[in-house]
Amino acid sequence: MTLLTGERNVQYPLCPFNEIDEYYSYKKRICANTCSICPKMNIEDNPTELTHNSDWAELTHECLINILSRLPLEDRWKGPMLVCKPWMEACKDSSLNNSLDLEPYFESSTESTRWWSPEFQRKIDAILKFIVDSSDGLLKQIRVRHCSDQALIFAAQRCPKLEVLSIKSSQSVSDAAMTEVAKSCPMLKELDVSFCHEISHESLSSIGRNCPHLKVLKRNFMNLLDSSQHRGIVPNEYLNACPQDFDSEAAAIGKSMPKLEHLELKFSRLSGRGLAMISEGCLNLEYLDLNGCANLTSRDILNASSNLKNLKTILKPNFYIPRSVYHTERYGHWRLYDERFQTDIFRI
Repeated sequence: MTLLTGERNVQYPLCPFNEIDEYYSYKKRICANTCSICPKMNIEDNPTELTHNSDWAELTHECLINILSRLPLEDRWKGPMLVCKPWMEACKDSSLNNSLDLEPYFESSTESTRWWSPEFQRKIDAILKFIVDSSDGLLKQIRVRHCSDQALIFAAQRCPKLEVLSIKSSQSVSDAAMTEVAKSCPMLKELDVSFCHEISHESLSSIGRNCPHLKVLKRNFMNLLDSSQHRGIVPNEYLNACPQDFDSEAAAIGKSMPKLEHLELKFSRLSGRGLAMISEGCLNLEYLDLNGCANLTSRDILNASSNLKNLKTILKPNFYIPRSVYHTERYGHWRLYDERFQTDIFRI
């Protein structure tokens, strides 16, 4: 992307967000919050007059860093980065780029089919690579979605101090990238690989062996018992490609992640045997989320809980299982529900 600033043509990375606001409005907003730092700036209603009265390019680098540190990443990308070359260089300062968190952007938006497109993945990759390059190896947190294998490998090789990695719904990330993460990021403490269907138990084993400080693992799956919330948004071929080696993943977690304290397995189809392997190997667990795990009985959960002396919170798979899913006879689904979760709600 090339923007004519009035003095020169400057190359900028792809903007990942939907729109680029007029940068004059950002100048005003920044100045309004920082007039004590930069008293020479004169805020006028007329942006042309503002430009003529203030030489924005002459602000010191330190002053710019102070100003820009008050803005979230999205605002920096949509405004100040486009003002001029000095502002662009300030936005690339490593002190502003030790964390990349796009979750507020995703959480404040309605999921769209556009998120699952190659074009959107390229935009996310552009953000990730730009922040990694600007961090000078100091990046400690990455929270993105829909990134590619290639971009994640790029980040892993350049971020040895990475402690938090969240790549939910990254449909292209595979074991190859996760192996690189395990090898290059031994300080990893938190990992979220929810809804990543190309990642297998081999990745979890590799992470567990090479990242001894891992305390948080989130490996959640989509609700395939009621996929209506995903249909029409998530590609059908991706929904149908959900991993099937749930107990193998459970075994990898139990064998290689002894220091885990927080584990999320929403809508995993692991069995009681898989849960037992986790409870025998992850004795430090304090938080366990089993919401939607339809293959677990109340006895499985009780047996596993008895091993976990530090467990403070456990979310059980307490949900209604439609009769059509299990093809049970009339009222059979009531008995199935009652057997799994030991409830008297359906007793007459």
